[in-house]
Amino acid sequence: MRRQRQKIAGVMAGVLVLAGCSDGGFSGLYNTPLPGGADLGDHPYRLTAQFSDVLDLVPQASVKVNDVPVGRVEKIDLAPDTRSAWVSMVVNGDIALPANARAELRQSSLLGEKFVDLHAPEKPEGTLAEGAKIPLDRTNRNPEVEEVLGALSLLLNGGGVEQIQKISHELNEALTGNEAEVRSLLSRVDKLATELDGHKGEILRAIDGLDRLSKTLVGQTQNLTNALDNLSPGLKVVTEQRDQLVGMLQSLNTLSGVATETIKASKDTLVANLRALQPTLKKLTEAGQDLPTALRILLTYPFPDYAGNVIKGDYANVEAKIDLNLDTFLENMNNSSQPIIQLPGTQGTGTPGAIPFNNGAAPPVLPLPGDLPQAPPAAQGNALGGVLGGILGPLLGGGR
Repeated sequence: MRRQRQKIAGVMAGVLVLAGCSDGGFSGLYNTPLPGGADLGDHPYRLTAQFSDVLDLVPQASVKVNDVPVGRVEKIDLAPDTRSAWVSMVVNGDIALPANARAELRQSSLLGEKFVDLHAPEKPEGTLAEGAKIPLDRTNRNPEVEEVLGALSLLLNGGGVEQIQKISHELNEALTGNEAEVRSLLSRVDKLATELDGHKGEILRAIDGLDRLSKTLVGQTQNLTNALDNLSPGLKVVTEQRDQLVGMLQSLNTLSGVATETIKASKDTLVANLRALQPTLKKLTEAGQDLPTALRILLTYPFPDYAGNVIKGDYANVEAKIDLNLDTFLENMNNSSQPIIQLPGTQGTGTPGAIPFNNGAAPPVLPLPGDLPQAPPAAQGNALGGVLGGILGPLLGGGR
């Protein structure tokens, strides 16, 4: 009876302990620090890395740098895209890693545990700090033993292992004695690959252009079908006119031969003509703006281009300027080589080219308008008409 009470008490104590652990948030042995783990120091920092496949990595797994433990894995969470996982790690604060560090899942031995290996790239940049994240493009994992054995099994069972000896023998036969040619071929292949890599952008644009062309052709499928279906009548006409087309092509061939011979025969003459034109073209270039100006007044020569304003439509305009200043008129007449025009009522006894004024004496004083003798209106009109006729006649040249 006493033993039964002790057993019942022990069971109850175990239940109470489990219940207390459940209320306190007990999450298993993952939170229990393992003996012999990495030294995190006084100021560790945390970072996360995104892996496409974490295999069987578990919390408390080691984080190593150059195979030296520097931290541990705290937790593993599924990413929101459900295609990758985030691995949270805590690392010793004295370990300085570049900001572009890489993370890989490795195995300590053939059947050992998984751990996260952190290493720097060829060109390190910056420094990892608290809360840093290593994206998916900088993480990787090594193949597992099961994957290697599975691939080996596939090779041995369903592959061509029995053909390896034959393949090796044929390769030896092909390469023996042709080392120089093979080496040259490999050099050319390397050069070709380099050239293709240098024109990668053009190749991609060409592929995109082909893609657009194929889409256009797909959109024109019906039109292409109609064209191919209706192409037979056109081909029939071309077949019927085959002799004419062949004759035309032969004539074109003959014409091209004659033209070639003509050009060759006149080559020297053509070059000489072009060289002879060089001075003329040079002078035209030197003329510059003078040539258009000269061409503009060509139709009105010897008059300026303003003379074109005289004739407009079916009528003609006359622009004349008459100076009735008697002093200027007499001076012009005295200096002119034309015969002297006798004023009405005077006797011209002087020499030609000069107006007589009393045999060289001083000219008489002209009377004032009030002192002039009164003459009949008809006489005045005849006198003024005679004067103006004698003046304007030679100037206008009898024009209308």
